Amino acid sequence: MIVDFIEFVWIWNQTQNLSTPQHHRRMCRYLKDAWDEKRSALLMAFRNSGKSTIVGLFCAWILRENPNTRILIMSADYELAKKMVRNIKRIIERHPLTKHLKPPQKDQWASDRFTVCRGQELRDPSVLARGLGANITGSRADLIVCDDVEVPKTCETSTKREDLRQKLSELDFVLVPGGMILYVGTPHTYETIYDISPSGFLSGFDVLKLPIYKRDGQSWWPERFSLSKIEAIKKRSGPAKFASQMLLEPCRITDGRLDVHKLHWYKEDIDYRETNQTAELRINGKRMTGVSCFWDPAFGKKDKGDASVIACVFQDDEGYYYLHDIQYMTIQDTDTAATDQCAQVAMFVLNNHLPAVHIETNGIGKFLPEVLKRVFREKGIRCAVISEVSHAQKEQRILDAFDAILANRALKVRENIKQTPFYREMQEWIPFGKGHDDGVDAVAGCLLSVPVRLPKMIYTSKIKPDWRFFKE
Repeated sequence: MIVDFIEFVWIWNQTQNLSTPQHHRRMCRYLKDAWDEKRSALLMAFRNSGKSTIVGLFCAWILRENPNTRILIMSADYELAKKMVRNIKRIIERHPLTKHLKPPQKDQWASDRFTVCRGQELRDPSVLARGLGANITGSRADLIVCDDVEVPKTCETSTKREDLRQKLSELDFVLVPGGMILYVGTPHTYETIYDISPSGFLSGFDVLKLPIYKRDGQSWWPERFSLSKIEAIKKRSGPAKFASQMLLEPCRITDGRLDVHKLHWYKEDIDYRETNQTAELRINGKRMTGVSCFWDPAFGKKDKGDASVIACVFQDDEGYYYLHDIQYMTIQDTDTAATDQCAQVAMFVLNNHLPAVHIETNGIGKFLPEVLKRVFREKGIRCAVISEVSHAQKEQRILDAFDAILANRALKVRENIKQTPFYREMQEWIPFGKGHDDGVDAVAGCLLSVPVRLPKMIYTSKIKPDWRFFKE
């Protein structure tokens, strides 16, 4: 009995007590037509649209129609590919029209590969999971599904983007004549692989593009993504991330700017009090509930090389951030430069009542955490030291940190910081520019380090009060 793919999906949804939303029906028609015509296809849909679920059902439907089909699932990493394979297995086991495909032998039903009951004796399994780094030489497939192969860790630099393209080019030698390649994902870089223009990586591919908004401005999935919820997502994620992940528009990092006109300024210093065995810390009359401190160390002399900068950002319970203090270290060209900087950090911690310091340990910062811990012990300072290794591109890290917060005008800055190099750095910042951005990078580290938000409790006299714990 021949069953249309959209009917196959509807039956599955009925067994799961789910509806079949409009955009899922649109995906079903597109994938079915692409398979019938064996077109190379690209499916782009907004985040959390259920596209991977539909693709899993698509693979199960294809195996029902022709159990001899061989499917290769490629993802950015092996675990992600296995997740898709497990989804297809679950559908085959539970769908009323595919239960007969499950083989009796357990060795044919593994987590990363499986073979359904089929007539032909083929070397390759029915479905095989592979990560981008895996060796696929000698494999053959009738359908190759590239599910989220472009993610930040595979495209954040030009070298990684070139490596991604080279690895994906090998798929042409795996696909059998008359087969189909299906890419599924959202763009994570302006130089995205999801480019079907004549000069693009997927030149000649057919594409279905479903951003969160329909042409009339309404949501594709109003039951789950109302217009108010979409606006909330945009507020949390920021314009750049929202454009790429929900509108499917690749964003050029070099277009990024840090708009100082979106900052709010305040004059007040910290108001720290200990009363009745409790502590509280207020800024501008607002009780603070969290803080993050980030030190981006360097050993360059003044006006030469990178600056060594420490910054702290507080947060209140309404989601506003307070850039309260930033210090560009005074560096002496002596054998005690590391200890001298750590002593400056110690004073910064005391002045701002900080419970922890994050240190970027890329390069020269590797040995500093232990030096700082020793200085804290000598001075009797109770403050945690947390090592941070940054793997992301600095320019992207800065944009990720500031984009959403500036868009929502949620960053407040103490006025005296205007007198530091930070304000000029922010005004003049251009991705990949030649200007200094050490202070901007340190503040980005604060914003990306989730402030510690601890439960409220009452302190006994044996415990030093902590302003992050408080009674109503």
